[in-house]
Order: sequence, then structure tokens, then C-alpha cells
Amino acid sequence: MAYILKIMTPKDRFDIIKRNTDEIITEEELMKLLETKKKPAVYLGTAITGKPHIGYYVWVIKLSDFLKAGFRVKLLLADMHGALDNTPWELLNKRYEYYSIVIPAMFESIGADITNFEIVKGSDFEKSENYFFDMLKFSTIATIHDCKKAASEVVKQSDNPKLSGLIYPIMQALDEEYLEVDIQYGGVDQRKIFMFAREHLPKIGYRSRIEVMTPLIPGLIGEKMSASIEDSKIDLLDNTETIKRKFSKAYCPEGEIEGNGVVSFIKHVLMVVKENMGEEFVISRPEKWGGTLKYKSYSDFEKDYIAKKVHPQDIKNALAQEIDKMLTPIRKAMQGKEKLIKEAYPN
Repeated sequence: MAYILKIMTPKDRFDIIKRNTDEIITEEELMKLLETKKKPAVYLGTAITGKPHIGYYVWVIKLSDFLKAGFRVKLLLADMHGALDNTPWELLNKRYEYYSIVIPAMFESIGADITNFEIVKGSDFEKSENYFFDMLKFSTIATIHDCKKAASEVVKQSDNPKLSGLIYPIMQALDEEYLEVDIQYGGVDQRKIFMFAREHLPKIGYRSRIEVMTPLIPGLIGEKMSASIEDSKIDLLDNTETIKRKFSKAYCPEGEIEGNGVVSFIKHVLMVVKENMGEEFVISRPEKWGGTLKYKSYSDFEKDYIAKKVHPQDIKNALAQEIDKMLTPIRKAMQGKEKLIKEAYPN
């Protein structure tokens, strides 16, 4: 690994956490935390809605960074939030079971040490008497406008929204307190909820937390990677042929980085894993097309890609092979669980 925990300074730990982030609120608070607390805690919450896909690797990678930096890491499998975001109640337990198998396998696939990692089920604490009281108390302070704004980029919107969408950000804010963490981490689409939590938690007597955000990587068709758009993502259980087929159609304009989901995945996932393991990203090409290319860093790869020294089809082929290997432990973990897969995702 690139870092050895026992000799890391607060600055070393800060640099690990900051790499590939979009925003940290605030960096000063994070540095102070690292200087004053030996083993801080961080959590990421994911509502158990759609099927996990390779876009989830962005936050799996970042949580592994927190683990390297000496944090206790909690993954909240938010079953209650899934229901509030229109997941049928009768599917919650099956989807929780599905997530609780595939997510640890994702950490295994990138070689992460998960000694200080734990999965927490939302309903295990969100149905407590104290939590319910705090939720009601919170609702007397937060306005409908504040809740609607906070949830606007996270909860599915409609012309006739349900009350559940307004409860969602209140519960997510309270989770910071009840999970006893110092940091909440998520994608940039969470920013409004994060700021909602920072503003409102002190109003009910709880401290605000540090908020860390990473970018959302584009999907394979040039839009946000989404569980509901099949060709925009690689499912964690896709087979080799399906992966190749999806990459063959992937949006990957020659020399262009912006909106390029293939290149973005290389930056935020593949090259981070390669650098952590001391490996190179190898792009095999026939000698007549320039021969094999090897990259130790993303910056070197990006320079060549922008200069059009490497063709999109070559990197799509190479990345398809890399992802196929990464998904092997996940497929193995789900072998023999076909019934669970059907029950969790009947459609």
C-alpha cells in the first residue's frame, strides 16, 4: 500500500482523504480533527433502492481511503430511506441482504483492509423512541421549503410529491448524531442535505459535522450513471460478454475528458486501485498500432489521451478486462443466491 498508518502525520492522512474529492466542508475542521482525535469516525449512507453498479466503486474507494487514514468507517444501509424514496416496503429486507453481501465483496475486490469497517442497518436505530422524538422536534424547526430544497437532488421528484420526501433529509441529518460520527461522506448530489444538517443540528442541541464530497462519475452513455438506465452502467453481476457489449457502445470521444464516463472511471477508481497496489494500467495493442502502453499514474494516462496517443477503443477493451477481474469476487459471493437476487429485484 502507498501509506503505512503507524508513521502517517495528520497531513498525510488529510491528503489521502482529500484526493479526488470535490469539496470538504471544511478543510480547516478536518485538519483539526486529524490533529486532535486518534481514531475519528466517518459514515456514508446509501438508500437500498436500485441495484448496486460499478459507480458505487467511487465511494468504496473513498471509504477505503478513510480506512487507510485511521478512521472507523460505518456504512449505513438505509432501509428506511429506501422506503421513503419509493422502494416497496416488502422488498426492504431482501435488498438489505443483497447489499450486505455485495458491498463487502467490493471492498475485497480492491484489496481493502476492512478491520475497522462496519455495516449498520438504518431501522436498527431509526425506530428507537429517542430518534422518533428528535425527528418530531426537528420537524418543528425545519420548514417545508428547507426540507424540499435539501432533498431536491436526492429524492425522486414528482408533480405531486409525498410527505416522505420531506422526512428524508431530517432523518439523514439525525443519522450523523445517532451513528456517533465526526464526518458524513457522500457524492456532490448530497450537498444540499449536508448543508441542511450543518445548519439545523445545532438548533436541536447537536454539533454539526464535517462533510466530504466526491464527484459523480458520468455513465457509459454520457449521462449520470444510474441504476434505472441499463446501458449507462455495469451491474456488479454482469457477465464478461455483457461488460464487453456495454463498453463497445460506451460514449468515449477521442481526446475529450469532459463527460467521458470511461475516462472518469479510470481516474476515480481504476488508477487509485492500481496506485494503491503498486500496479500499472496496461493497454495491450498490436505493434502496428504502437504496441502495449503502461501507466503508473492517471496524469500520465490523461496527457496521452488528450493528445490522442491512445484510441478510445483500446482503453474500452482494457477497462472492460480490468472491471471483469474486479467483479469476480462479487460474482463469487453471490453464487447460489439466485433466489435472493430475484426476490430483491423481481423486475
